[in-house]
Amino acid sequence: MQGVVIATPCFVMEKSNSQSAEEYLKGIVLNLPETPGIYQYLNAEGVIIYVGKAKNLKRRVSSYFNKEHQPGKTRVLVSKIADIRYIVVNSEEDALLLENNLIKKYKPRYNVLLKDDKTYPSICVQSEYFPRVFKTRKIIRNGSTYFGPYSHAPSMNAVLELIRHLYPLRTCNLSLTPENIRSGKFNVCLDYHIKKCAGPCVGLQSQEEYLKNIGEIKEILKGNTQEVARMLLQQMNTLAQEMRFEEAQKVKEKYALIESYRAKSEVVSSILHNIDVFAIEEDESAAFINYLHITNGAINQAFTFEYKKRLNETKEELLALGIIEMRERYKSLSREIIVPFDLDLELTNVTFTIPQKGDKKKLLDLSQLNVKQYKADRLKQTEKLNPEQRSIRLMKEIQQELHLDKLPMQIECFDNSNIQGSDPVAACVVFKKAKPSKNDYRKYNIKTVEGPDDYASMKEVVKRRYLRAVEEGTTLPDLIITDGGKGQMGAVKQALDEIQLSIPIAGLAKDKKHRTSELLYGFPPQIIGMKQGTPLFRLLEQIQDEVHRFAITFHRDKRSKRQVASALDSIKGIGEKSKTALLQKFKSVKRIKEASIEEVADVVGFAKAQLIKNELDQSEKKG
Repeated sequence: MQGVVIATPCFVMEKSNSQSAEEYLKGIVLNLPETPGIYQYLNAEGVIIYVGKAKNLKRRVSSYFNKEHQPGKTRVLVSKIADIRYIVVNSEEDALLLENNLIKKYKPRYNVLLKDDKTYPSICVQSEYFPRVFKTRKIIRNGSTYFGPYSHAPSMNAVLELIRHLYPLRTCNLSLTPENIRSGKFNVCLDYHIKKCAGPCVGLQSQEEYLKNIGEIKEILKGNTQEVARMLLQQMNTLAQEMRFEEAQKVKEKYALIESYRAKSEVVSSILHNIDVFAIEEDESAAFINYLHITNGAINQAFTFEYKKRLNETKEELLALGIIEMRERYKSLSREIIVPFDLDLELTNVTFTIPQKGDKKKLLDLSQLNVKQYKADRLKQTEKLNPEQRSIRLMKEIQQELHLDKLPMQIECFDNSNIQGSDPVAACVVFKKAKPSKNDYRKYNIKTVEGPDDYASMKEVVKRRYLRAVEEGTTLPDLIITDGGKGQMGAVKQALDEIQLSIPIAGLAKDKKHRTSELLYGFPPQIIGMKQGTPLFRLLEQIQDEVHRFAITFHRDKRSKRQVASALDSIKGIGEKSKTALLQKFKSVKRIKEASIEEVADVVGFAKAQLIKNELDQSEKKG
């Protein structure tokens, strides 16, 4: 798959003056060959707006014109096609590679866009008489060898650190040619004195010995640490047999270092060698693909990237694009590719594997773990830059879970509160764009229900609220949520039916520990599965906690005011004005009792304060 794709020239048909645009395109399609190739759609200005590949050019291109497309981007694309060009190639694999190259070259408007705005660093083994090894973001085609790019900087730094510990390498920029070294132009630097360089600049290290080290370094960078470790072990044993113990000890230290590195980097059996692994995750607008390259059971390359969707591309199409992109970028010649599902993709001398268990399944799981983490991280970054996007996403999740006709831009939630029927109240909280809208919260005193009847109370409040909303022409909610189960949902439905309104109704039920446990929807109500800890679960939990808090607070205030009022009613000389002022200041009888006479006097004057304190003290002694 490497190298240049051999293709025939791009075919272009001339349009006659008498032909309509439809006839012209139909003529091209009818004459397309039934061979592999790529096709290009151009608009009226001659700009390439789409590049596609095909096993059979005629069949694939005909599919765009032989059927009615659903409203959306594909229909828009077809409406803008003014010309078609195509290139015939020898195989589907060549078509894939050519498609990938042309998309990167022309960046057509309706093709998926590879979001790769970072230049990731690589490790360069410079093409010199005494090669240097360093990290770089610039790829210069001068015969140097590059390994990478590395999307995970700690992995790259770890392997560079290993190389520096194992081999004395020069880090200077001196022109170490044989002539310059022989002429004695250079002096050793600090690196030589601290044993980080063997002094090739002054002829203390031969090129042969230096290049031997470079050869081993390249094997490490390729991921062949097992082979390097085997060579070091053999070298150590040979030196020990020859009684050269000091040299053997130095080799042993190198061997220990590389074995330690292998233990950290090897993820599965070292038998697994030269394998590519791919996993994909997607959302409505993007696809995220993770690529791992495995050498001797260790991850030698790891990269996750993002495609911005343009049309209704399938997971299979996107993953196929990603496989071609990564194998070309990393020059992979792996004969086996591990994927999560079956692909309609054939590559020469390559086997596709969908593992169900064992070490290969562990590799696929690891790739999937990485791509899920990448997707979550990108989501967090996006939501930090655009907080409203998080709200839209949560509303879309609710819409999908409940199969709502539109986004629940306004959600209203109801709860009742009473103690054995006394001081019954209800509360309504409003969430707009998944955020509390406290100015729209409302409190209700129950007027028509006697005794503790939650269902009747719920029905009364809902009916009162939405009758008034209809009369005043205010906005109705897109979703009503009750703090409770099937009974409360039924009460809300009865109220809406009586005033002839149709608004989706859901219920939030709690477990025995009074924690949000399940979401109910539909009639008869069905349990909608919710994973605890997800942003959607936390939003619904917040709505339920908020309406409960608001209802309980209102109920406590009402109960306290009634208790204060009844306690003050029995005191002669304390009128409505004084009671109202005391209620606003202290809220409860208990607080009035705990307050000093001076604090009460600040509200009603000293004479009344003394009277109130005496009467309350007397009633407490009698009680």
